Amino acid sequence: MSDFLSQEEIDALLGGGKKEISIDTKKERPFDFSRIEKIKKGGFPGLEVIFERWAKIFQEEIRSIFPVITMVSKNKISVMRFSDYISKIVLPASYVIFTMKPLNEHALLVIDSRLVFNLVSALFGGGARPFKIEGRDFTKLEIQLINDFVNVLLETFERIWQGIYPVEIEKKSIEFNPFLVRIVSPAEKVIVVEMSLDIEDMEVPFSFAFPQMLFLPIKDIIFSETFGSESSSEWKEVLLTKLSKVELEVTLELDRFTLLVKDFIDLEVGSEILLNIRKDDNIKLYVEQKPKFYAKLGKLDKKFAAMIVNKIEGEKYGREG
Repeated sequence: MSDFLSQEEIDALLGGGKKEISIDTKKERPFDFSRIEKIKKGGFPGLEVIFERWAKIFQEEIRSIFPVITMVSKNKISVMRFSDYISKIVLPASYVIFTMKPLNEHALLVIDSRLVFNLVSALFGGGARPFKIEGRDFTKLEIQLINDFVNVLLETFERIWQGIYPVEIEKKSIEFNPFLVRIVSPAEKVIVVEMSLDIEDMEVPFSFAFPQMLFLPIKDIIFSETFGSESSSEWKEVLLTKLSKVELEVTLELDRFTLLVKDFIDLEVGSEILLNIRKDDNIKLYVEQKPKFYAKLGKLDKKFAAMIVNKIEGEKYGREG
């Protein structure tokens, strides 16, 4: 027996000699880190409380217009890419773009077609039932119903914010084409709040989408785990007592003019300074060097005094507008 392998035996070990060995030449692809969800641990407890409170108010208001609606509920709050959110919405749908001034960015409200179809059916005696979505456009009646529904929704939503962070909600447009809805770029993340309402025991969805940057100025409220908790009356009394004892510097500006250094040096005790002010003129009252009020100069018990007559127009948080 030969100690060497023949060519046929070598080819057999290597797969027959004629069969090529396939090599995976697929190139590496970059990993899309934007797909990784960056959700704060604990979610959005403050936002959860806001929507739970709003659902109760909205439920009362919307039932006065559409009695067939029995309940409004908050389902869940999550974070996802805007493109993923838009792509999962069943057509037809109504896309309502609105703002929450002074917060920047646009927000989005999506009215699901199942909500519209069941609401119309229940109002006209047909009852709520599963509808086959055929991709048809909304009728004029359905569009009018959407407008009425949205107006009540946004009015109550603005109202619930007044005691938290006052905003002015303005409806910008109602679109029916998802390609016209661009509150952020497709890859950006949005906070999605999924809601539902019951129409004659049939649960139908609607939802909100907020850019993450929208709530940046009030992130302490949105992420607060103690938001909405009741504070004790004793704590309020202590806080008010401490605030009432805070000392403030109050200054009355009688006049303002420019004086040369040599004239200032020449001033001495008894020098007269003429002020360009009359008895009935309004003068500025400063609190901690910030203009806050208009006042009139006078006397009280042989002492000079000032009577506040009005706030400075446009003044807010110690800044003059």
